[in-house]
Amino acid sequence: MAEFDPSDHPLIERVRQWADQDPDPATRSETERLLAAAASGDDDAMRELADAFGGRLAFGTAGLRGALGPGPRRMNRAVVIQTSAGFAEFLNERARRGDTASPPSIVVGYDGRINSDVFAHDVAAVMAGAGISATLFPEPVPTPALAFAVRHLGASAGVMVTASHNPPRDNGYKVYLGDADNGSQIIPPDDAAIAARIDAAAAQRIDSFARSDDFRVAGPELLDAYVASTAEAISAGSPATGRAGASLRIAYTAMHGVGSAPARRVWKLAGLPEVTTVPEQDHPDGTFPTVAFPNPEEPGALDLAFRTALDIAADLIVAHDPDADRLAIALPDDAAPEGYRRLTGNQLGFVLGWRAAERHRALHGDAPGALACTIVSSPALSVVADAYGLAYAETLSGFKWVSRVPNLVFGFEEALGYLTHPGVVRDKDGISASADVIALAAELATEGRTLADLLDDATERFGHFSSGQLTVRLDSADAVAALAEVVRSTPPTSFGGVAIERTSDLLTPGLAAEPANVLRYDLADGSRVMIRPSGTEPKLKVYIDTFSDTGSAGERREAADAALAALETAVQDFLNATVAS
Repeated sequence: MAEFDPSDHPLIERVRQWADQDPDPATRSETERLLAAAASGDDDAMRELADAFGGRLAFGTAGLRGALGPGPRRMNRAVVIQTSAGFAEFLNERARRGDTASPPSIVVGYDGRINSDVFAHDVAAVMAGAGISATLFPEPVPTPALAFAVRHLGASAGVMVTASHNPPRDNGYKVYLGDADNGSQIIPPDDAAIAARIDAAAAQRIDSFARSDDFRVAGPELLDAYVASTAEAISAGSPATGRAGASLRIAYTAMHGVGSAPARRVWKLAGLPEVTTVPEQDHPDGTFPTVAFPNPEEPGALDLAFRTALDIAADLIVAHDPDADRLAIALPDDAAPEGYRRLTGNQLGFVLGWRAAERHRALHGDAPGALACTIVSSPALSVVADAYGLAYAETLSGFKWVSRVPNLVFGFEEALGYLTHPGVVRDKDGISASADVIALAAELATEGRTLADLLDDATERFGHFSSGQLTVRLDSADAVAALAEVVRSTPPTSFGGVAIERTSDLLTPGLAAEPANVLRYDLADGSRVMIRPSGTEPKLKVYIDTFSDTGSAGERREAADAALAALETAVQDFLNATVAS
């Protein structure tokens, strides 16, 4: 690298201006260290400054999420303050139009990640300074508890400071709206409107925003209400109370997150069996010392849960991600190296959807209802909906869409997200879903049966659905987008000799709630292939689903699995040839 001359580098002045306004001594000191290192010719420091200050962390339908550190492309107090000022202006504009109460109100929650509590206090203080009535949770809570609180308090909005199951050095800012949105995550065009207000706020000095300590710190009653409402919903229509299934042995991990205490309260109040916790992972710890990637889907994330389960000969493993909005379940399996196998999100979504349909019929008879999943999840719910006279919907990815399906009874996404009680929370909720699974396992245990037996029952009644994923990794997001365009412009007519009966391009207006870069292929044998670029990484993702309803449960499973393997090979060959061309 050529000798560094700060006076000739336009980035440096922006960095210095940021450091001058930064309210956090830690990130201000880190910025000054990087500046000094860059001035002495340190290439790595210059690259870090260019990355952290060369743009802005994008605000979208998932809010913000990024690595901790200084600069507008990192999660830090300055970014949180600017974001809150912009969001406050959006809420005040809504109030002036009469779209929400005047003054608006907001509830703020946070998880156990590094700086989550600091960021949450900044959110509350900026909101209060902007004339918005703010309520702050007094301690770290699960994300579904915040989503619940927006509706419970009749708030105009909610902010949850969390990065869910992201790596340890990440944090985020997740936005919910009340009123007509019923405590759901934001969707277009609100995301763009909020982003525009944030950009306007970012053009001002950080110290120009009013702050106030005139916000309410809630007592225990807010989390108590979530626990009580969730337990009541679980108990309705379920015989798994009292000592039902008391002999069931359950291993549980909170993955160093905030789920353990509230989840165990829900389970106890609903009369469900006690669990044996993974002690090293049972309390919030934002450093996540025992897992490199705190996501139950990741290899190795459940190793300590497997150990605990083997120690107690567990019938069931229950795992939450760090903010407890996702759920993983594992069952004993002698063929698995760890002695247990994790159910896929599609398998668990199928079973929970079936249970929700049964509960809806028992409690509400023939009243309208709907089962929903995202477009990249297994279509298995469709046969359950048909069997119970319920509507069926496939939405774009994300619970911001699933939660808005009319007359929703149950919704899920294959990435371990389940919305089992829309009357309580309008977002995925790993705590209520885990309670439903434990209740179901407890009921089966009284009959001498297991969840594995129930999966066989589902195959015999509805047919067997097999699901798989393929990934094509490329050098850049641009390369991925280009590959998707090649596939779109020269579409396949068959895979592995099986004709494609229908091709759907979800960029076509009217095929989805919002145009999406997703290609869907429905094959003549009932199989389905979905292709889309990843929204976060330079890779093309492919979702494949097959089905069989011929023969015994075992024969159906073997046929669907064989069809899946053949289709995966055919799709991989097609994509390899497309890349090579």
